Amino acid sequence: MTISAGDILPNATLIQLGAKGPEAVSLSDKTAERKVVIFAVPGAYTPTCSSAHVPSFIRTKDQFDAKGVDEIICVSVNDPFVMNAWGAETGAAAAGITMLADADSSFTTEIGMNFDAPPAGLLARSGRYAMLVENGKVSILNVEESPGVCETSAGEGLLDLM
Repeated sequence: MTISAGDILPNATLIQLGAKGPEAVSLSDKTAERKVVIFAVPGAYTPTCSSAHVPSFIRTKDQFDAKGVDEIICVSVNDPFVMNAWGAETGAAAAGITMLADADSSFTTEIGMNFDAPPAGLLARSGRYAMLVENGKVSILNVEESPGVCETSAGEGLLDLM
């Protein structure tokens, strides 16, 4: 089943690189009593993710802040070391965007957003989406038809619906 607006996010554990190495992050804790944007990309360092998706949330961060969003989280089926390096290289970390790894694709699979693209070397990856989560419940969900497109799932696309 694919997650929809109105659904509660599953209790998932993602991974973030901390000062002492990889740290477990409870998505339920991140979203409890908070307004959070979560956007997912098929892969760190992939063309559309690096040139369009992440930059769209860097550009719109202040607008999300003004709308009361407590945190913007980028999720990818990568390891936390890659997510940390990619966050630094793109400027996402400096902009205040939290980079979380779904290393085993368990969260992505549980919400029905997983896909495979063997010709591109992408296996067990996430489809491209952006969602607004309020107190653990999905309020808005924008899913791209193709993982190579970043329009409705861009920061501007989500802001237009808030």
